[in-house]
Parts: sequence; C-alpha cells; structure tokens
Amino acid sequence: MTHSAPSLVLAINPGATSTKIALYRDEALVKEQVLRHGDDELAAAGRVTAQGPFRTAAVRAFLAAEGVTPGALHAVVGRGGLLRPLPSGTYAVDDAMIVDLERAERGEHASNLGGVMARAIAAEHGAPAFIVDPVCVDEYTDVARVSGMAGIEREAISHALNTKAVARRYAREQGKRYADLRLIVAHLGTGVSVSAHEDGRMIDVTNPRDEGPLSPDRPGGLPLTGVVRWCFEAGTDAKAVMRQFFGAGGLYSYLGTRDLRVVMQRVDAGDAQAALLVQAMIYQIGKAIGEMATVLRGRVDAIVLTGGMAYEPRVVEGIAERVRWIAGITCYPGEDELPALVAGALRVLRGEEPARTYGL
Repeated sequence: MTHSAPSLVLAINPGATSTKIALYRDEALVKEQVLRHGDDELAAAGRVTAQGPFRTAAVRAFLAAEGVTPGALHAVVGRGGLLRPLPSGTYAVDDAMIVDLERAERGEHASNLGGVMARAIAAEHGAPAFIVDPVCVDEYTDVARVSGMAGIEREAISHALNTKAVARRYAREQGKRYADLRLIVAHLGTGVSVSAHEDGRMIDVTNPRDEGPLSPDRPGGLPLTGVVRWCFEAGTDAKAVMRQFFGAGGLYSYLGTRDLRVVMQRVDAGDAQAALLVQAMIYQIGKAIGEMATVLRGRVDAIVLTGGMAYEPRVVEGIAERVRWIAGITCYPGEDELPALVAGALRVLRGEEPARTYGL
C-alpha cells in the first residue's frame, strides 16, 4: 500500500472521559480537538464498548464541521487497546481485532475503542483503518517473562505508543537509528512505565498495572503479604480490588488527588506528607531506571523522560539527581500520542513499512 499525494489522516485517541482527535495533512496539523463526554452519558453506557456509538457520532460531527466529506480521508488511525501481546508496529484493523476489542478479555479500557471507532469512520471514507503500538506491545526476552511463581508470567502492558515515539524522536535528533541505540525511557503519567530499548525493541518494561514505581493513581509494586491480607478483608471482591489498584492507588490513595499540580501546591504550602510522597515517587522512579540499566548491562546511550509529570521541573531534577551517573538525560514533556498515531499510518501509506495483520 503506497500513497504519494498528501494524505489526509484522522487520529482518534479515546480516554476515560474524552476523545482526543486530530486531522493531519501529512505531518501538518489541520485541526485538533478534545471531545468531552458527560458523566451521565458514560454511566448510562455501562461497559466501555457500549460508548462507541456516541463517541463515534461526536467524531462525525467534528468532521462535518471541518468540511470533511465522505471519501476525503486517506486513513483513520486509533489508539490500540488491550489486545493479545503484539510486536511493535502499525496494524490494520480487521474482524479478529474488533472481536477481541469488544470482548475485552484483557481488561476494560477506553483505548479498546480506538480500533473500533477508526474502522467505523474509515468505512465511510473507503479508507484503511489502523492502530499503532498498542498498550499490549510485547517485545520481552524470554528471561524477562519469568515472575518467580509458576503459572504467572510478567505481562507487557505499557505506554508503548508515546514511549516508542519519543525513542524514535531522540534517535532522529541524534542523527542515529533507533535500532542502534540503547535507551531507557520513563513515561511519567498517571501511571509510570520505565522501559529498556535495545536493537529497536522494548525488551523490558515496568507494567504500571502490576509493578514499578508508585504514580498519581497507581500503587506500582506492592508488598505481597499486604496485598493478600487486603484482598481477604470482609466484603472485598475482585472488581473492588482491581478498581483500587488500577486508578485509585498511588498519590490518590494518600492525598485524594491524582493531579500533580495540586500535590505540588500542597508541598509548597508545607504539607509534610505530600512532600514525602513526592520524594518516594521520585525515589522509586529512579530505582526503576537503575533496574533497567542492569537489563542493558550498564551500556546506556541516554535516559529519556516523557509524559505529563515531566512538565514538573522538581520531579525531573529529582530523578536526574539519582540517575544522571548512568547516562545523559533528555526530557520530552507531555504525550505526543496523536502525532505518533499519524506517523505510524503515514509509514504504511508511504510504503516505508507494511501494515501488520492482527488476525493471524
């Protein structure tokens, strides 16, 4: 599949309470917008998959307002969801992928809607639908999968889209190939994932659902005996446990907020507990980076910090104080997920790489 003329590409990134969308002509942004979804609307839908129709209708309204008529789009690309483990790449959305996204056997998450919505819009334009570097990207070595308990393997769930995008960006800015660099990338969002990259592959990563540093709303790795006791308290059920550990842990469980800006305001106001928790988070992120340095046998070309918390200079400097002895540090604050989605689609449209097939 190749396309030489300028390509009009729509990117769709569904989040918990909003859908971020962007229209690009090649790499040039035409229009970006955040579509907000009301609490009542979301609650009435029940399962995440049931939100697809009203979210997709909002995207159609955006396109109509921008004068994008049926047939005008060359591709539609959505954020990838909790699919089976996959190598990095751009995937064509096919029937098998839609079935797995709607079943949500690996978990309910708004990202599961990315491929579903992309296909629905693409069909109206006679265009291909893609996902790029979904959260389930798995490029682990065999030794990295071992957990320490027979029957339980470490799972590769991470912020792969932004992580891979900033790794490629760093390589490009250094005039080198991503595949020739040995990098540690720390995505610092509401969840934190710290990954080791070698030979163009993300060979290990801290899964923010299971392990790694505490973050604004994830507990990271927890003492096992404490978890067992907590799970068997009277009235506790599996869904309540998962809600607590995936979205209501971390800073939120201590301070009642997952907004780092609010936390730092409390630190500035003299809140000793807030200050301790921020230092503990920095400590744990630094420790995770050190662990990934051992994965790369100490030969690290750079440490890359990214994600929303990378806008906070005290967090960045606190991490740097602990790990700059390992390698130089580069910071790309924020999450460039929409441009990363578009870049993946363009690589396929231009014939630079083939679209991967999910249903094989």
